[in-house]
Amino acid sequence: MGQRLRARLLCHDPDGWRPRLGAALAAEGVSIVADDDAAEARPTLVLLDVATPEALELVAEISQNGRARVLVATTDRRALAVNGGWQFLRAGASDAFCWTDLDHPAAHVAARLARWSRVDEALDTPLVHRQLVGRSPRWLACLRQLIEIALFSDGSVLLLGESGTGKELLARLVHTLDPRPDKGDLVVLDCTTVVPELAGSEFFGHERGAFTGAASGRDGAFALADRGTLFLDEVGDLPLALQAQLLRVVQERTYKRVGANVWKQTSFRLICATHRDLRQDVATGRFRGDFYHRIASRVCRIPALCERREDILPLAEHFLRELRGGAASSVDPAVGELLAARGYPGNVRELRQLVARISDRHLGSGPVTVGDVPEDERPVDLDAAPPVTPSFEDAVGRALERGISLRDIGRFATDAAIRLALDGEQGNLQRAAKRLGVTDRALQLRRAQRPDS
Repeated sequence: MGQRLRARLLCHDPDGWRPRLGAALAAEGVSIVADDDAAEARPTLVLLDVATPEALELVAEISQNGRARVLVATTDRRALAVNGGWQFLRAGASDAFCWTDLDHPAAHVAARLARWSRVDEALDTPLVHRQLVGRSPRWLACLRQLIEIALFSDGSVLLLGESGTGKELLARLVHTLDPRPDKGDLVVLDCTTVVPELAGSEFFGHERGAFTGAASGRDGAFALADRGTLFLDEVGDLPLALQAQLLRVVQERTYKRVGANVWKQTSFRLICATHRDLRQDVATGRFRGDFYHRIASRVCRIPALCERREDILPLAEHFLRELRGGAASSVDPAVGELLAARGYPGNVRELRQLVARISDRHLGSGPVTVGDVPEDERPVDLDAAPPVTPSFEDAVGRALERGISLRDIGRFATDAAIRLALDGEQGNLQRAAKRLGVTDRALQLRRAQRPDS
């Protein structure tokens, strides 16, 4: 048997399941660790008989808002009926199933743990930590999805996300983790730079004399990517006519050079990326539906930086080290608050550009201070309230439509702010209080007054 798997076991045990569970899991190579090993973020198997609100809260607490793996098993299939299974997933579980419905449930658990172990091992490599910085739940979920795709499938991948979210870096991650033993190169083609008149040569290559100026033959992207990975960036900008030409190659992996009569074979993993809503473009006729379904075998949505704000400071410090030759530079709290609260329409790319401007002004080995921030990036009105986003206004509007009072809206907003601050600081009360602008004691009192405390 291969690597020994380890997991925690939490068992609501009215019928004496725990000893039998432990023995069954041990037979499949799964060791049960003590509850006090939680600091090691071991995957946790939770056995429940019913899906109660308390059970959902337990799953949410163990999963740390999706950071840790939780596998929910129930002995009553009614607990997963209708919305039960989805509720566990929304609470942070990675999977939920009925233990008594399977012939070999312990083998099912072991298979899940083995898959997660391989994914999380890749997640903890220097390749990820040095290039794809961030530990927010949304970012971790995105990385885990792509790592699983890279390791356990060979289908085409479509990356959807705003400009500047790191789609090319993620494509390189998939290529690097691809386990093919004879893997070729990663070939990157930016579809926005392809000139329509030369598109055939760019993709298919051409024979000598195929057109004026073709003094010699040339391989195109499909030939260069043979046995490797082809990354088509901003695929949503391809003209319809070119999409039709590419459809056969993507579907059958055969092509002809411009000016040639011989069909050639190619084999590659296809990764595409776009900032566009391709489903909407298909509906309006701007993008071919058949081509979309060929390139979207696996779809991964890349979170914008505003959806992973807890990653902003780690990213800024990472860029500072990178720009300053590896020298570590801390950031003063005032600068950190500015960076964390600022909007980033250009996402991570815009953050890096801002950090580069700050780095150019920074002198010595001390922390980055307010004087290092360029004048046009400094706060204008220190007493102004923070901007209200449309999504926040929409949430308040929906609450008013449901008849929720102003007092309750304020209480719900306070509770949400406390929860998000604690999640963003991994439960550290002191740092969460600092982010909220209150004392540690005040935050403790506020938490004690919450109904779910």
